[in-house]
Amino acid sequence: MAVSRAARRALWRDWRSWPDRMVESWRRSLRFRTLTVTLGLTVLTILVALVWMALAIQNDLFDSRVRQAEAAASRATEAAQEKMDAAVVEGDPLVLQNLMTDLRDVVSRQAATDMMVVSRISDEPSVLAPQDFDRGGLTAQMISPELRASVQAAPDQQWWQSIGLPGDDGEVVPAVVIGQQLQVPEAGAYELYFGYDLSGEQSTLGFVQVTLWIVGLTLVVLIGAIVWIVLRSVTVPIAQAAETSAKLAGGDLGVRLPVTGEDEFATLGRSFNAMADSIESQIKELADLSLVQQRFVSDVSHELRTPLTTIRLASDMLNDQKGEFDPTTARTAELLHAQVQRFEVLLADLLEISRYDAGSVQLEHEATSLAQLAEDVIESMAQLAEQHGSDVRLVAPGGYSPVDMDARRIRRIVRNLLGNAIEHGEGRPIVVTVDSDQRAVALGVRDYGLGMRPEDTERVFDRFWRADPSRKRTIGGTGLGLSIALGDAKLHGGMLGVWSELGRGTHFVLTLPRHGQSLDGVSPIPLDPGDEGAPLGDLGLTQPITLPDAGGRR
Repeated sequence: MAVSRAARRALWRDWRSWPDRMVESWRRSLRFRTLTVTLGLTVLTILVALVWMALAIQNDLFDSRVRQAEAAASRATEAAQEKMDAAVVEGDPLVLQNLMTDLRDVVSRQAATDMMVVSRISDEPSVLAPQDFDRGGLTAQMISPELRASVQAAPDQQWWQSIGLPGDDGEVVPAVVIGQQLQVPEAGAYELYFGYDLSGEQSTLGFVQVTLWIVGLTLVVLIGAIVWIVLRSVTVPIAQAAETSAKLAGGDLGVRLPVTGEDEFATLGRSFNAMADSIESQIKELADLSLVQQRFVSDVSHELRTPLTTIRLASDMLNDQKGEFDPTTARTAELLHAQVQRFEVLLADLLEISRYDAGSVQLEHEATSLAQLAEDVIESMAQLAEQHGSDVRLVAPGGYSPVDMDARRIRRIVRNLLGNAIEHGEGRPIVVTVDSDQRAVALGVRDYGLGMRPEDTERVFDRFWRADPSRKRTIGGTGLGLSIALGDAKLHGGMLGVWSELGRGTHFVLTLPRHGQSLDGVSPIPLDPGDEGAPLGDLGLTQPITLPDAGGRR
């Protein structure tokens, strides 16, 4: 069946993704990494061993065959020389020619080869000298000038050289030529060459090499299988332990490792299970204790509401009539009224915290413009800002389009952030920024007060924590506002971050996702305002902006 173009393209894309998959497997899989390293080193070792063995066998076969050929050629040359020395020529060229003809068969039997070349060394004309001849397919043209020069220069030595002979099918057959001088009576010295075919040794070497490669590949496969089995027996328990640890870390306290045998993995499994039992027991105890604490806070808060209402009514009545009291009693009634109000706020915050801890908070979503909400909060807190000498500016390049949110809780976050900015802004300008993108809307509150140290910034959302306990609060507060604000932001799937630096002020950024979107950690408003070195009074980039009507909002 023909493969479609889309299928071929998918296969090509899949092939191109192999390197990335290999890198990912190398990074994440101990089994793959160990198997790859082991097989790589094994293949390298076997390859080096096979190459060395093939070269050693090749050299041994060649050297052995050359030694055999040299011995046979030496015997044949000695026999031929003895026959020449025993011959009686007496100047008869016919005798010499017949002697040379008879010599062919005798020498061939002694040399164990049919390939032979006999060539006269001297170029001087001679009536007695027999003619040069060759047989068996070896010709004088196949013998190199270097070999002939060596044979001619050393009468008593034997020389050899590797050559290639033309085969029947056009291929070159390896061979070796062995040469030595032969003294012919009354005719002078002749060059005697024997050719030995090495095709048999080549076939043997080819068979040995194929066998070596087959054995090498078999060894690689067997070693790979053995390593895989061994690794599986080692890594499977490790993978089970890792998976079980991940489940335990994810909150599944009942998960346990299977334990079999008495080896090290069994000991590890029993220790892990004992640790998991201990953790589960302690977490259950802490959960029960936390539940008791939450119930206690909730019950106390509810029980305090009734007497607090009575006290509130009494303090209101006394505060309304403080003009009829003497100064000391009037001041006492005023302080009582203020502290009762603060206590009521604290009680409300405690009730809210108890709802968070109990997980019983429910959001009431409604489509709300964050820019309009910020404008309303700024307007409601204008008198407070004026009392502290702070000029609150609104910069809203985005955030006009409605987003589903619990407007009451988001308004509480903005009021808390703006109240803290007014409290700690040292009477300097405060900038409220609202912006948005396709994924989220964000609100930032920037003051130019004293700022906080890095260690204080890390704890700013802790309950009842204050950066400077000795600093007098002018607005009030329970120490739970930022903790509640962070909880409200998380309930909306958003985030609340803080940037602060001594001498530069503080910047809080609230980021809320649009409906159906998820945050990736990037807010439309950068957490670091990046305004280092700018004059605190230079707000040329933050001029008041009049919000357009609903029809002109983005």
